[in-house]
Amino acid sequence: MHTRTLGPAAGWKWFMQAVNLGRNDPKALFGAGALLMLVALVPSIVQLVLERLFARGNLNASLAIAGVCALAMMAVYPLLIGGFYRVIDATERNRPVRATALFDTFRRGQGGGRLIGYGLLMTAIYLLVFGGIIGVFGQELAGWYMKILALAQQATPGAPPPQLPPPPAGTGRVFGLSLLAFMFLGGAYAVGFGQVALGGRGVGGALADGFAGAFRNVLPLLVLTVVGMAAMLLVALLLGLVIVVLAAIGAAVHPALAVLLIAPVYLAFLVVLYVVMFGIMYFVWRDVCADDAAPPPPDHLAA
Repeated sequence: MHTRTLGPAAGWKWFMQAVNLGRNDPKALFGAGALLMLVALVPSIVQLVLERLFARGNLNASLAIAGVCALAMMAVYPLLIGGFYRVIDATERNRPVRATALFDTFRRGQGGGRLIGYGLLMTAIYLLVFGGIIGVFGQELAGWYMKILALAQQATPGAPPPQLPPPPAGTGRVFGLSLLAFMFLGGAYAVGFGQVALGGRGVGGALADGFAGAFRNVLPLLVLTVVGMAAMLLVALLLGLVIVVLAAIGAAVHPALAVLLIAPVYLAFLVVLYVVMFGIMYFVWRDVCADDAAPPPPDHLAA
């Protein structure tokens, strides 16, 4: 499969295209984003409930519950990513699509097995790469993190926060290497998922295309990473300011009103974040791998 090499400016273009996404069919796109957000929140809610019922401050039980919820999400999330890719593609090609088409990948014959296979394979690669970085350059980091988790479990409401131990030496180097690895693997992830969800490729072919596409486009991916981090910092500052103002207004009346004012803003932010993030992934795939000719419209996307 042919992969294209693009100039550094493509990183900025991908970001801006994702920001402008939704102009053709905002109802379907943001509706699918909202559904994706709700499903993504389910494991966290289930994990919280299970920890309250069974963990009760037991660190090992908490880790076991978190592991089970993570495994369940690793099987479901790739299907949602594939479905969202298809919704984005339909809106970009001005095809009729509904928000619930996000879940069409759960049906038989929609490539669900390949999506799950690619998602699990990339998850394993992520764990190997980041585990290798920590194992070689940050062996003390894992122990420090476990201490932080133990202190968090021991914290009691109303008591002063515990004194956190300082991070070990070499943390900055681990962070820098992890950021570079995340940038490269993120590019491979985006291209490969597009190949499975929209290009009809198998897991092995999609993996090869993903890594080839990321390798050939390191510079635009680097630009995208810098732009994305700067944008997230700016958005976080603005969101924090809005939340502080709403919290102050609501607290002047009743604490519950503060929650009612903040919750819609925060949830709307999450929906927009999902749309922009997966929009970037889609445009990376489209520019690096997609054929110029539009494929015939899938029947399962029709409204």
